Amino acid sequence: MVRSPAARRSASSSAVIRIGMLPSCLARNLPECAAPRRLGSPGMSFCAQHPRLRCRTTPCGWLATQRIFEGVEIVTEWSVMNPPTQCREPVRAQRRVHPMHRAQRRLLVPAAVAASIALALTGCGASNFGGDSGGGETAEDGPIKIGAVLDITGVGANLGVPEQNTLNMLAEQLNADGGIDGREVELIIKDNQSTEDGAAKATTQLIENDDVDLIIGSSRTGPSLAMRPLVEAAQVPTISVAANAAIVDGSEWVFKTAQNDLVVLERILDDAESKGYTKIALVRDATGFGEGIADIITELGEERGITLTATESFEPSATDFTAQMTNIRAADADAVIIWGITPSAGLAQAAYVQLGVNKPVYQSHGVANDAFFEAAGPAADGVIAPMGRLLVADELSDDDPQKPVIDQFIADYSAEFGSSPSSFAGHAYDAWLVGTKAIEAAGTDPEALRDAIEATTDLVGISGIFTMTPENHSGLTADALIMALAEGGRWTLYEE
Repeated sequence: MVRSPAARRSASSSAVIRIGMLPSCLARNLPECAAPRRLGSPGMSFCAQHPRLRCRTTPCGWLATQRIFEGVEIVTEWSVMNPPTQCREPVRAQRRVHPMHRAQRRLLVPAAVAASIALALTGCGASNFGGDSGGGETAEDGPIKIGAVLDITGVGANLGVPEQNTLNMLAEQLNADGGIDGREVELIIKDNQSTEDGAAKATTQLIENDDVDLIIGSSRTGPSLAMRPLVEAAQVPTISVAANAAIVDGSEWVFKTAQNDLVVLERILDDAESKGYTKIALVRDATGFGEGIADIITELGEERGITLTATESFEPSATDFTAQMTNIRAADADAVIIWGITPSAGLAQAAYVQLGVNKPVYQSHGVANDAFFEAAGPAADGVIAPMGRLLVADELSDDDPQKPVIDQFIADYSAEFGSSPSSFAGHAYDAWLVGTKAIEAAGTDPEALRDAIEATTDLVGISGIFTMTPENHSGLTADALIMALAEGGRWTLYEE
């Protein structure tokens, strides 16, 4: 259950940590702490009992953290592990709160006490510990940092490349207009190579090295799920552009802009029920995008008199679908759902037709791009798929509130890149829109920004009209979807 902002604030102010009581097994006055575990870059450690508080160790053995509360007071905690001898490389504290320290309880320390600690640290080169003492750029004057983790190479490239294009274009447009409140927006994009490990590594870099204020990503469900525990531990607001509801369920810090798989399947099964289909077979992506789809079909099908008769799976990198489609043909279903992304979903569609299964096919919103037709060829004709309005923009009525936003996006993207944007580009547009609007409203304080994203209401985007709540971090309903028909190498509005 996602807690309300008030509940979170109450929880975060319920305890005070005293100087010297560092949640680490190295602080002897906390004997209940287990051995520290290592995560991230060298020198970063945290106790298994206190995973949200991490400290840096200097080469001489001093354990210290430095934090800024309320944007004013600098608080330093320290503990001696070894005599401070021969310290040549003291750790330099950042001039603003490090993401890994954002979850710490508030600690108010009198200035005199902080000064005495600073003096005590001088034996370890502590003149460098407190940051710059002179003038210079503060965090509030510097750029706003937005990181993105995308499937730019690998099996998800058909999603990640247009997302990368979109974010680069929007960042350039925003900075040309003066940024946000006069501050430049620095966009840092990292390629996860379409892997969960790559997503975790890229996320760690954005948090620990780049100190980003907001993260967008990832392109697919698996990498997005790999990012979730990292951004939650660091308390960095994050907006995924992938679909599976598990990405956001129960999370305080993760949101997403792609339509939920649940509402997509509702639209598919509603259409199947209207046509009298009672038996459905499923061929699904074997990664996170396909996780739980069979269970959802079974549950929704019970309400509609529809039974799931067979389930097959495939890897996103697959090129041969003969075995799966042979089994599906034997299942004798009334219709088949192919649940995947391009190119694999398109290749599966081609194999389906080549084997002469000859049953109606529904595809997921993972094929909402032109690449589907390149992979499936003529076999794409007749496929029905729920998706956002972007790919049928020329058929939208003039009174559709999304039409002017979509038309402008298509014009800008086409002029910049020489091709039309996909629905995945639209998900990135929406993540940027939701995130930057929240920064305009609340600034970059992590909790304030998180709360502002959660307060998003009636924001017209490409994938739909977004209204977030503490219980709904997706922000879209079934109304965000239309049913589209593949016909003649393009998607058209399907008359249900």
